Amino acid sequence: MLASSLSTQLGAAIGSLAFPALGSVGVVAVRQYVAAAVRLILGRPRFRSFTRRQWGLVLLLAADFGVTNLSLYTAIGRIGLGPAVTLEFLGPLTIALAGSRRRVDLGCAVLAVAGVVALMRPRLSADYLGLGLALLAAAGWAAYILLNRGIGRGIPGAQGTAAEAAVSAVVFLPIGTGVVEHHTPSAAAFGAAIAAGVLSSALPFLADLFTLRRVPAEAFGLLMSVNPVLAAAIGALVLDESSTWPPGSASRRSSRPTRTAEARLTPRRR
Repeated sequence: MLASSLSTQLGAAIGSLAFPALGSVGVVAVRQYVAAAVRLILGRPRFRSFTRRQWGLVLLLAADFGVTNLSLYTAIGRIGLGPAVTLEFLGPLTIALAGSRRRVDLGCAVLAVAGVVALMRPRLSADYLGLGLALLAAAGWAAYILLNRGIGRGIPGAQGTAAEAAVSAVVFLPIGTGVVEHHTPSAAAFGAAIAAGVLSSALPFLADLFTLRRVPAEAFGLLMSVNPVLAAAIGALVLDESSTWPPGSASRRSSRPTRTAEARLTPRRR
């Protein structure tokens, strides 16, 4: 679970370097293609053997995965990696608390929410669209935990995750085609997006699939609290994000790639 979280946040940081050339939608599209290629090779799904219920889970997860990633990556582009993942963490936190009735857990929840508010420090100058997209990603992450757990238990091996990736790749195919037609991204930008697909999609998804077969959803959601810490650390190291947010105009400046990275990944105009 720790390796999955570290891989996810590192991939998100690398993928955000391609935003100037591909945009958040383009990066997510490339992520879906890479995830589909890796998971289809590993999972080798037998599509004809899927029942209607199994296909229902696959389609729900594909829709959730697309919405969650689009929301999160757009939020990262607007408010930064650390703030976006901090808000996204509220999704697994809700799952962790849903299965508990102890007062100590409720107290921990209050402290966690207070911590999020203290870190975000929303004010009039904040980017509320970015904050809203991060919260939408939080809801998507909560649904991802439940759906992935159902797929892991209801479909043998990695066939379910491979089928979901294939559906997502088909849905994002016209999006990726449109991005390539309207942009001329460099090889470095494509490389960053591909790395994001491997690190933030293919590897963590497979790891989570097998983890959720052994770990209760509540415990999984609780241990995902490491993600805001890793996101803040990686954001500072890779993206040169300031450790002092809040996610307003100042954080939007710090969340963008450095001038060197942006120049390296954005193609020159002819």
